[in-house]
Amino acid sequence: MKFFFRPYRDLFIPLFFLAAGCHSAGSSHPISESAILESPLLIPINDSIRKFPNQAGLYFRRAVILSQNNAHEAAEADFRKSWALQPSEETALQFASNLTINNKPAEKRMLLEDAVARFPASKEIKRLLGEAYQEAGSSAKALEWYNQLLSRDPADFETWYEKGRLLLELKDTMNAVMSLKKAYALQPVNTYGLELAHIYAEKGNPESISICDEVLHADSARELVDPFFIKGIYYGAAKQYELALVQYDSCIRRDWKFTDAYIEKGIVFFKQKNYDEALHTFRMAATVSNTYPDAYYWMGRCYEVINKKQEARINYERAIALDKNFTEAKTALKRLKS
Repeated sequence: MKFFFRPYRDLFIPLFFLAAGCHSAGSSHPISESAILESPLLIPINDSIRKFPNQAGLYFRRAVILSQNNAHEAAEADFRKSWALQPSEETALQFASNLTINNKPAEKRMLLEDAVARFPASKEIKRLLGEAYQEAGSSAKALEWYNQLLSRDPADFETWYEKGRLLLELKDTMNAVMSLKKAYALQPVNTYGLELAHIYAEKGNPESISICDEVLHADSARELVDPFFIKGIYYGAAKQYELALVQYDSCIRRDWKFTDAYIEKGIVFFKQKNYDEALHTFRMAATVSNTYPDAYYWMGRCYEVINKKQEARINYERAIALDKNFTEAKTALKRLKS
């Protein structure tokens, strides 16, 4: 979850330009966090901290600027100092986000447990604690925590949504659907509805189409692509391939960089044994994103089926080079070599 604090956003852009002076023109070396700390923009705050070393707000302000400029380790030290001097709900939220970026789930959990005790009325901190339990690998504790929150406030739609996402991770699809339906009924926002529609689509439930059409009807700007993509998944699962292709083409018309739409469209052609069109579509996916391993894997599948084993091998190897854990590509490569 992201947090934006407007009071400091005007400080964001100048720091990049000022910090850029810390290394020579044309240098490929990244700007160090120590260099950013000494940038001209931070001089007034640094001076103030030296004069007033016990003012939590100064450390918080510097931490926010450092975070906005990707100096997350330096920002962590300032958030920690600000929290120690004067704990606040705002500091807890920003500090928790920083610890997520710095990959410190155990520290994030301890911070949020402390914050919940200090600010028991904060729903946001409570929800973040549930996320922290998940990140720390304590899914059972996270689920228990969400249930506890919902027992106190059954109308907390955001917690219903987070619980639904957790249940999906735990492969409890039935209860995940129940939680997401509850979230969507309480607050019919696109995020909740489309997550639910995606599950329905994969299960072949036509309710998926109803939700997507509802979202599209409300999309006056005609910008959304996800509803078309999800409808494509539904029609593909139902083997209504021509209707699926229409939906994927609608995605691509609205966003030609939507790589997954090319992949799914290509898979439809592959299932129809139209390997020429499938190859063309997977090549388009690789053109849109040449670091997308699935495009090369599916090109490999096409070449393998039409008995062009050398081309298949090259593409499987490309897929594995981009994703070392691509099990299907590794299995396919072994199959070619056997």
